[in-house]
Amino acid sequence: MATLRDIRSRIRGVQSTQKITKAMKMVAAAKLRRAQESVVNARPYAKKLSSVLGHLITEEEKEQNIYLAPKENVENILLVIVTADRGLCGAFNTNIIKEATAYHKKMTREEGKNVDLYCIGKKGYDFFRKRDYNVVGNEVGVFSGLNLDKSNKLANSIITPFVDGKYDKVYFIYNEFKSVVSQKITGEDYLPVPVQFGKDEKKFTDTYIYEPSQSYILNFMIPRYLQTQMWRVLLESNAAELGAKMTAMDNATTNASELIRSLKITYNKARQAAITKEILEIVSGANALKKG
Repeated sequence: MATLRDIRSRIRGVQSTQKITKAMKMVAAAKLRRAQESVVNARPYAKKLSSVLGHLITEEEKEQNIYLAPKENVENILLVIVTADRGLCGAFNTNIIKEATAYHKKMTREEGKNVDLYCIGKKGYDFFRKRDYNVVGNEVGVFSGLNLDKSNKLANSIITPFVDGKYDKVYFIYNEFKSVVSQKITGEDYLPVPVQFGKDEKKFTDTYIYEPSQSYILNFMIPRYLQTQMWRVLLESNAAELGAKMTAMDNATTNASELIRSLKITYNKARQAAITKEILEIVSGANALKKG
């Protein structure tokens, strides 16, 4: 049975841990506000850029443009997995890894495709490099001082092997930010570009006059569209991670309070039992002296 000293020591340990989790929650909350604002600001721009591309794309471009034309036989796939660099954010990383593992298994074992991995974030890279996966690239520390230059370089390193013909498809798996307590695991095509024009947009394409040419503008905009999508994905993942971390640290702080309360009850019971035992020993000793 634990002694009073052991229980006191454990209470102090839990209280120290609680201070840390509470501080981490406050830090995550402060960062989350900025990250959430960045995501909210980036979404309309990315959506509008996609709409503009929808006006520019023609049936001929869809069949001939290297960024747009779907491959008849998809054999080589680059799977880009976006995780966090650190833990203490609940099931954030675990859920992404499970989704990526399931996708890899489906593509390789069931459909016979060759799937290479590109890991953004230390947690995903550490998991897959120790197992039987072909990790062809990784970026660690992207979310520490996240900026547009880092994002553009990362996008270019993924676009280049596709343009060179090494891969037939590039697929992203990441956490999309929904709210502080909710993140959605999202899988989406990155290349070929999945932008398509709808019926309403198609009829407007003939009313525009393009200078120097429609094809030139399209080829100029597609790389910037891809860079914008990469930036949006990183912002989404960063905000989702901070939301998950804030929630996890809040739960940890609450659990620590419950544990401290339980330990104090146990301590008081043990202390009361010790005092009762000492009183009984004194009374028994006094009675023994009287009899003697």
